[in-house]
Amino acid sequence: MVHPVLRSEADGEMRPPESRLEEAIGLAQAIDLEVVHGECAKVNRPQPSTLLGSGTVEALAERVEESEATLVVIDHALSPVQQRNLEKAFGAKVIDRTGLILEIFGARARTREGMLQVELASLTYQKSRLVRSWTHLERQRGGFGFLGGPGESQLEMDRRMIGDRIIKIKKELEEVRRTRGLHRKARAKVPYPVVALVGYTNAGKSTLFNRLANAGVFAKDLLFATLDPTMRQVTLPSGRKVILSDTVGFISDLPHGLVAAFRATLEEVDAADIILHVRDIAHIDSEAQKADVHEVLSDMGIDPESDDRVIEVLNKIDALDGDSRAAVLVQTGRNPRAVAVSALSGEGIDDLDRLLDERMNAHRQVVDLTVGLDDGAALAWLYAKGEVLDRRDDDERAHLHVAIDPADLARFEKRFQAADRQQAAR
Repeated sequence: MVHPVLRSEADGEMRPPESRLEEAIGLAQAIDLEVVHGECAKVNRPQPSTLLGSGTVEALAERVEESEATLVVIDHALSPVQQRNLEKAFGAKVIDRTGLILEIFGARARTREGMLQVELASLTYQKSRLVRSWTHLERQRGGFGFLGGPGESQLEMDRRMIGDRIIKIKKELEEVRRTRGLHRKARAKVPYPVVALVGYTNAGKSTLFNRLANAGVFAKDLLFATLDPTMRQVTLPSGRKVILSDTVGFISDLPHGLVAAFRATLEEVDAADIILHVRDIAHIDSEAQKADVHEVLSDMGIDPESDDRVIEVLNKIDALDGDSRAAVLVQTGRNPRAVAVSALSGEGIDDLDRLLDERMNAHRQVVDLTVGLDDGAALAWLYAKGEVLDRRDDDERAHLHVAIDPADLARFEKRFQAADRQQAAR
């Protein structure tokens, strides 16, 4: 495992190189690769042919030979030419950061949508690798029919086949996107608000999801332990129901092709009523990870600093020492848009539930309404515009306990004046 430290990138980097190398090793271990050697390599002037300097390449080739390694991972983007030249120099297979993340995504995808998204990202990546990457692709096939001529090269055939498959996958994902839109409309009619979990990979999103929803989602101390989005219905302390959505984790330098491929999944975040930004507050690079997540959210048109939907969940406080823990609790006590929790132990989960309830009910009031059973239009209107928390029917009337926005309540009174309303005693 090699993490190149480019002078041009080091100035603006928030993380020390050793931390970046450790993360890259974690990525490799996430798919059960045995890392026999890892190092940071300084690159004063990136070489077009190999990225790394000639001396570094020679030294690494010796280490590859000594350790009998069969794979070298360069924790940086490589051009097809650089990848090919490094493979020749090392006598081993070489992949870059994008290739490694694609391998992880391929191993983690379980749903049809996830598999399609991974395949799209992988094919888009492979298409660029076809340019003079493998010499066997340059052989010509003989022509046939009336055209004759030298025929079509294997390279051109593979590129065309990949292009055709990309078009087909995009159409299938568009259908997935359309279906998701229909599901959102169906949820809006219920209506159940959506709470989306976002955060850096391995920040504890799936563990928090399991804690809040009593679900059995796979959660492990691995980068990208889960990939496919998962949704569950959750009942808050007030009795209000919400849909909790777990999403794919973010990571620094996530290739744009991967972000585009998972756009359908990320649309769930954009449409959410509340966005929980789960942070590993015990991690040494917590602030840098926060910046990476904010960058992705900003690319989606969400301003994490000003968007009231975003709540910071400072997770893993159980891993902090006494002083650090106290400082985090003071910080969240002063910030109405932050809460400190331990998804593992359950500490702070009640505070998070209360905060969600407050946010959900900030602009709502709970009222008791009595509507005639024969007034189907009024009943349908209440179910569509409000949230019916409880209902009891007698022979002629329906008695409902409803959470509803004041503006919608005023519209209801104006439109259905026959309904009797009594403010709930609170």
